[in-house]
Amino acid sequence: MKGVDRPDLGPGPRTKVRRMPDRGHYDRGSVYAILDEGFVCHLGFVSEGQPLVVPTVYGRVDDVLYLHGAPANHALRSAATSESICLTVTLVDALVLARSAFHQSVNYRSVMAFGVASEVSDLGEKRRAVEAIVDHVLPGRSSDARPPSDAELRATRVVRFQIAEASAKVRTGGPKEEPEDLDLEDIWAGEVPLELSFGALVVDDQAPVRAPAPSYITTYTRPSAR
Repeated sequence: MKGVDRPDLGPGPRTKVRRMPDRGHYDRGSVYAILDEGFVCHLGFVSEGQPLVVPTVYGRVDDVLYLHGAPANHALRSAATSESICLTVTLVDALVLARSAFHQSVNYRSVMAFGVASEVSDLGEKRRAVEAIVDHVLPGRSSDARPPSDAELRATRVVRFQIAEASAKVRTGGPKEEPEDLDLEDIWAGEVPLELSFGALVVDDQAPVRAPAPSYITTYTRPSAR
């Protein structure tokens, strides 16, 4: 697949991290790890002169991200006909509380990727793309659930986003304080870690479900890039 043999995905003219450049990462491993832990991206494109940003789920295969939706999906149709689109993913790891409001921050890991999107018409690639999206959200699900029929695939718009350049930006650690603020002993400062948690399973009641919940559901967690 095009671009897979390159050691890095940046920096490029659109992805070079200029503010806090030490937080920038351009190696494929750093970018992939964040993309693989997240499962909601924000797709940015221009339609009729109007900038739009739309959230959607995705699946990754090498340097390609697959997106899907209804045939009338305006965002996917516009993205597939745009000269270039931007896609971002952000994971928030902690609230960072400083002694001054000015230095309050968050610890995060994010990816910004630019590339060209195109519509997938081949049913075989569509099927692989849908499986990649299903397994990206819940690994193992595509081999357990009923696969999509050809008619369902034809009723689904699938877009292939080829990453041309990308960068990751990561903040870790505690607050950055002004030296004089370190004497403010009556103000709490530190980190409030945030984690994605999962609640009790709710079984569908439209029809009897006799199968026990498989282990990929009962032990569900996201792969960690940290």
